Amino acid sequence: MPKDGEGSSSAFVEVEFENQTLRTQVKYKDLNPVWNEKLVFHVDDVADLPYRTVEVIVYNERKSGNGINFLGKIRITGSSIVKEGEEIAQIYTLDKRSLFSHVRGEISLKLYLTTKEVTTEQKQNQKKQKKMFQQQQKQQMNMNSSSSMFPLTQQHQKQMVQKIQQQNQQQNNQQNQILQQQGKPLEPNGGEMKPVVITTGPGSGMNQTPIPVPLGSAHGGGGNGFHGFNEFSLKETNPHLGGGAVNKDKTSSTYDLVEQMQYLYVKVVRARDIPIMGEVTAEVKLGNYRGITKRNGSGHPEWDQVFAFSKDCIQSSVVEIFVKEKDKDDFLGRVWFDLSEVPKRVPPDSQLAPQWYRMEDKKGDKLKGGELMASVWFGTQADEAFSEAWHSKAANVHFDGLCSIKSKVYLSPKLWYLRVSVIEAQDLVPGEKGSGMMRFPEIMAKVQVGNQVLRTRVASATANRSPSHPFWNEDMMFVVSEPFEDYLVVSVEDRLAPGRDEVLGRILLPVAAIERRLDNKPVISKWFSLDMHYNNESKVSNRFGSRIHLRVSLDGGYHVLDESMMYSSDARPTAKQLWKPHVGVLEMGILGASGLMPMKVSQGKGSTTDAYCIAKYGQKWVRTRTVVDSLAPKWNEQYTWEVFDPCTVVTVGVFDNCHLDKSITVGTGGRDSRIGKVRIRLSSLETDRVYTHAYPLLILHPSGVKKMGELHLAIRFSCSNMANVLHMYMSPQLPKMHYVQPLSVSQVESLRYQATNVVAARLSRAEPPLGREVVEYMLDHDSHMWSMRRSKSNFFRLVSVLSGFISMGRSLEAIRSWQKPVYSVLFLLFILVLVFCPELILPTVLLYLSILGVWRFRSRPRHPPHMDIRLSHAETVYPDELDEEFDTFPTSRSAEMVRMRYDRLRSVAGRIQTVVGDLATQGERFQALLSWRDPRATFLYVVLCFIAAIGFYVVPFQVVVALWVLYEFRPPKFRNSLPSPALSFFRRLPSRADSLL
Repeated sequence: MPKDGEGSSSAFVEVEFENQTLRTQVKYKDLNPVWNEKLVFHVDDVADLPYRTVEVIVYNERKSGNGINFLGKIRITGSSIVKEGEEIAQIYTLDKRSLFSHVRGEISLKLYLTTKEVTTEQKQNQKKQKKMFQQQQKQQMNMNSSSSMFPLTQQHQKQMVQKIQQQNQQQNNQQNQILQQQGKPLEPNGGEMKPVVITTGPGSGMNQTPIPVPLGSAHGGGGNGFHGFNEFSLKETNPHLGGGAVNKDKTSSTYDLVEQMQYLYVKVVRARDIPIMGEVTAEVKLGNYRGITKRNGSGHPEWDQVFAFSKDCIQSSVVEIFVKEKDKDDFLGRVWFDLSEVPKRVPPDSQLAPQWYRMEDKKGDKLKGGELMASVWFGTQADEAFSEAWHSKAANVHFDGLCSIKSKVYLSPKLWYLRVSVIEAQDLVPGEKGSGMMRFPEIMAKVQVGNQVLRTRVASATANRSPSHPFWNEDMMFVVSEPFEDYLVVSVEDRLAPGRDEVLGRILLPVAAIERRLDNKPVISKWFSLDMHYNNESKVSNRFGSRIHLRVSLDGGYHVLDESMMYSSDARPTAKQLWKPHVGVLEMGILGASGLMPMKVSQGKGSTTDAYCIAKYGQKWVRTRTVVDSLAPKWNEQYTWEVFDPCTVVTVGVFDNCHLDKSITVGTGGRDSRIGKVRIRLSSLETDRVYTHAYPLLILHPSGVKKMGELHLAIRFSCSNMANVLHMYMSPQLPKMHYVQPLSVSQVESLRYQATNVVAARLSRAEPPLGREVVEYMLDHDSHMWSMRRSKSNFFRLVSVLSGFISMGRSLEAIRSWQKPVYSVLFLLFILVLVFCPELILPTVLLYLSILGVWRFRSRPRHPPHMDIRLSHAETVYPDELDEEFDTFPTSRSAEMVRMRYDRLRSVAGRIQTVVGDLATQGERFQALLSWRDPRATFLYVVLCFIAAIGFYVVPFQVVVALWVLYEFRPPKFRNSLPSPALSFFRRLPSRADSLL
């Protein structure tokens, strides 16, 4: 059971036998630990062994190293211990220590008796182990005493705990090596002995079947699949947020969730009285860094550009601004500033006003003509000029690529559902081309909006309707975005042959002119005249009066889904009139990343990465600036979102910018490469608490799961009125229209696909554009595709949900079998009290749930959840399953490979088919009780029901239940192993399986 507050446990086993206590090593962050260790105990009298017990207790070592948690125990009698060579691995269910203990899981052990002697060398090794254990205890005591006398910082405490854990691991490894070298059990007391050897095996969830070999990862992991798991875990960080200010008011600082970064800002506005009329540029120079403005061709050039130099890049005591003529090295004049005299500015201070400065020539003399307007100041990333400034770390980026490295905020287009009801058409003139005989027209309607095309069914032939009056009455849904620039095109077509349709008429309606509705009130249907078509030539005059009956509306009461509901970031309806006030504010500081994998080969600099972040919540997308040529970029940018629903998810993705001219991208085709993604559910965050963590960036490659680095975030969710937040938990998750006029599952998936395409097309037209590959990755565009790995993950998620009921059933079976008579008697008394006092049942259950919730408050998760490779079944996935997951749709693999995968899918589907058939059989047997399909069984059932009705009328119901409980939980000696008569009767009932082909 998880006990560390983060969904995991660091388990070790302590075994006690006749005042001898030994323990295994600690398996950190593992709910299915594997030890495979031998523990040896001395037995004084073998004849007395059957009357002794071995107690095995499983503990969790707390994160701080100063305490343990109970995970379960078992007690084994000595009579079950066998001789060496006869031992087998046995699985024991962990028991509670007390009535209120919460325990689950199993442990696998081998116990056997050996008579081998201990050599002198083994005694020396045992003494070394004992000495190492005493040193370890002494070191821990010293650490505890020193920490109580001299308070340590959190960082020092972590370092000391990590150091002790490393020493413990080294000592355990030395002990394992000694055991492997000797091949004989060790005895601390010396002399001849008859030791008991206990071998601890895997915990719950492990079996003896071979597991798939884990695929390679970026940070190593291999072997049995458990090593290096900590590399994929969440890590708490301690950044220097807000510049280290103490008691700073949050409302007065908009950058209190990031580390302050100092910059030198140089703003070059304009120049005047330049002696030439050609193109002129201004060059800002600070040490080896140079920034150049755009060219201007007048005698009074205007640039209005800002240059930002990071403080850690300053290599000079002065900053110089040169005014140069096009393509010439000599300058026309210069202005310089001493950095020691440059002022500092911190918002909300007003911007520093630029001033006119007389330029100097090469000798340092003032020019008679020629002045430059500029301003220089020191500031932070909170400065208004930061986002649009040229940055010194992007000095190698080509001028055309500068626009793609700046930080930007994007807004998703406002999406609407367009509902088109095609009812009927009248006075059509079907074509008779391509056929020498009379035929019945196959008439259908095609509706198109942009790239979205839907068709009705072919109108069926009826006796009271002629082919010129087809009837459909079908609803179609499309996704459109504001501003409405598309047209709704409805055409009526006659299918002459497969792949050959003739247009009988068409209408064009501007989407902007369509009526909008906010509720489920039906829109008035209208008749529209069709433009006739002959030989693809449009006739404006409609001589035959062909027309079509439509009901068209823009539905603003829905929320247009562009992401999965499992991790949706917004659920508001389209119409702003239906929005409710926001309930909180989400603040996120994107600090930086560390340990990124090289994504491309850069000219002259080898492998590198140009990383930027995308954060998406609601309709607001934010993009950080691109940090060039860095595997540990620092962004330190802070953003804010209004929160309308706390049960939503914010998504942060990291990408490699592949649109810089300086790089040679390997295998990307100009598409930004994925580095990783993080999801954070707001409902898992405590209010007004700042979470600072390093999230692992995990991505699945065809070669396996890889850790691409770590993303450092600071996040805070705050609300002004907790009552409004709690009220949201009782409100429907989606707007009212989703329940009043619901959409089908197929419609939701299709519309989500259309919405993703619309959003991607709109954001790709921004500057800088947000690529389609970025939008699709952030919105999980391919989450609906088949994956054997995802199927296994979902199956074991279901098993985990049902494990509580399974363990409850095992506990009842243990009580029913009277393995512990005291517990069985207490349970029977408790049940009988509830039977004769039924008014206590519901209060007892509710009281138990409330006490259980309060009890688990101490072990509540203290960190937000993150990507779990074990839950995703990504660490032990087979290579062929990964290759199938990354296959295109339709497939691009060979016919033999597709045949093999199809056969495997048939095997899996066959097992599912069998389970579904068994469930159907049981249900049909219930139906057969009164169906008289088996007349003798139905007659017997009816008679028994009549007798039972009389009995239940005569005997009080409470007495019946009490007798049934006593009968069901009777001791095993009063039971036999045969099925009960009722179960035998039920299994003999007929089903419809014998009617299947």
